[in-house]
Amino acid sequence: MNSPAPAIETLVNHQVRLAARPVGLPKASDWQLTSEPVGEPPEGGVLVEVLALSLDPAMRGWMNEGRSYIAPVALGEVMRAGGIGRVIASRHPGFAIGDAVSGLTGVQDYLALSADGVRAAGLARIDLGLGSVTQWLNVLGMPGMTGYFGLLDIGQPGAGETVVVSGAAGAVGQTVGQVAKIRGCRVVGIAGGPAKCDWVLRELGFDACIDYKAAAPEGVKRWDAVREGLKQHCPKGVDVYFDNVGGEILDTVLTRINLKARIVICGAISQYNATAAVAGPKNYLSLLVHRARMEGMVVFDYADRYPQAIAELAQWLKDGRMKSKEDVVDGSVADFPATLNKLFAGENFGKLVLKLADA
Repeated sequence: MNSPAPAIETLVNHQVRLAARPVGLPKASDWQLTSEPVGEPPEGGVLVEVLALSLDPAMRGWMNEGRSYIAPVALGEVMRAGGIGRVIASRHPGFAIGDAVSGLTGVQDYLALSADGVRAAGLARIDLGLGSVTQWLNVLGMPGMTGYFGLLDIGQPGAGETVVVSGAAGAVGQTVGQVAKIRGCRVVGIAGGPAKCDWVLRELGFDACIDYKAAAPEGVKRWDAVREGLKQHCPKGVDVYFDNVGGEILDTVLTRINLKARIVICGAISQYNATAAVAGPKNYLSLLVHRARMEGMVVFDYADRYPQAIAELAQWLKDGRMKSKEDVVDGSVADFPATLNKLFAGENFGKLVLKLADA
């Protein structure tokens, strides 16, 4: 049985705010740790205790000033983050105390929202009977929605086609590969390190996995080794490429695409901390030669269809056809800056989650 919740007036909200726009890899001075008292929610609002935070490569882009698919995090603002929480006070007819919820919680211990804030944060009740807190940040959350709609709506894979996904052991990549297998495709992953590749093969059932960190033969560049892996494992070429990394790996896959191939541009983690100009694809003329299509995707475009994806993915989880691996760091909001940088070093194994409190 859960212990009684502490009185709201005794609570302190610890927050991580963006202090400076990072140049390259975010550093400690780019962040400010603040605290403030927690108050009752306004009329029509809710107060949420944040239980766990989703740490995603997209966060790096949100820190940059400039036009994008979403407004940048303002200097001095609580860092944007998706999270799972529990309602501890409510003056909103759609939420009751004890409800588990998901939404844009920000990197903080507590989230007080007005009625308008509830809508802006996309706060929604979730059923922890369908999956755990961490699974709701992975296959049932934003990464799962990204992989599901990016692959099926944009990649449009057909049974028997070859699907290649980079970042295969990451949050989005693991969903992409498993959905592709369920749809009858041949799936080849690209991941960093033998442990990740072994997991992708043995646990997720991919047909092959290329280790981009593997030592290349003497005199052969790493990306040539990736190219050789694609030749070996995709002898008939690539029909769908789901790109999470950009850079040289994207360029390498472009040399292996088939006629009418579809390339889904989901992310470019290899470029997010670049201090020079972002490296665009040098082999883009392959799109012309093969009459192929390259299209970007932003998961928020599919928000009205999330229930459809959640229902199908949850059933696959229940049936054992879908697995959801999370790399969970137990800590506090103060651990956010260092934990986030695990993403850019490739140190996470699965969906990276910062757990703040027990459900």
